[in-house]
Amino acid sequence: MPFSDVQRRIRRSPLLFTIPLVLLGLLVLVLLWEMVRANMTGTARTQWPWRLQLLDMEALGSLLAVAAGAVLARAQYARTVRPYLGWRAAWVKGDLRGDVRAWRVGIVNGGQHIAAIESWECQVVMRGSGARAGARWAGIDEAVTELTAAGLVVAEDFQLVEFGPGFPLAGTGSHETVLVGAFSKRFVEDVESLFVRVRVTDVVGDSHERTGDCMKGARAVALAPLD
Repeated sequence: MPFSDVQRRIRRSPLLFTIPLVLLGLLVLVLLWEMVRANMTGTARTQWPWRLQLLDMEALGSLLAVAAGAVLARAQYARTVRPYLGWRAAWVKGDLRGDVRAWRVGIVNGGQHIAAIESWECQVVMRGSGARAGARWAGIDEAVTELTAAGLVVAEDFQLVEFGPGFPLAGTGSHETVLVGAFSKRFVEDVESLFVRVRVTDVVGDSHERTGDCMKGARAVALAPLD
């Protein structure tokens, strides 16, 4: 499948989104029922089922206004607290053994509120292994096993950080990132792509997902390590 480094919302909170929307839909149906009843003759309204009055129009109007306001307010608040996941990478020293330059990748939540990690998965595509379609998503442990089986050494050629469920990515107004991994020049040469797929839950219970390629930009000539 094609790679798309775009954040997307993959699930809305059933409690805070679905229930208010369903309630609004039910009230609209009740309104339609009462409008039909109101336009029928008095004799017809004495017959079943038209004799059934669910709500008087005044109370129904008030409930509809409250329900519609709740749905709109929730939608606006969800946009306000939405996380903005981004990636940043550069060749720096200090993350791998020997103090050599490494391609350091970090993730940042540029939103105003905390987002809690739901899942964190990797997908390794080795150089010359063919299409990405044959690669599978796996946890950090499996990714490390695959990489070491290819001859790469932990702490010398790469390090990957494990993020467990519930880890908070705090909102920040700066570009300060949380370390995702660091990769040596040999790693960049041997690994075509290392995709990281992160899924987070925001403060209103919506789930967001973004996939990034840790090798993106690593082979740019201007950033290549000199030592």
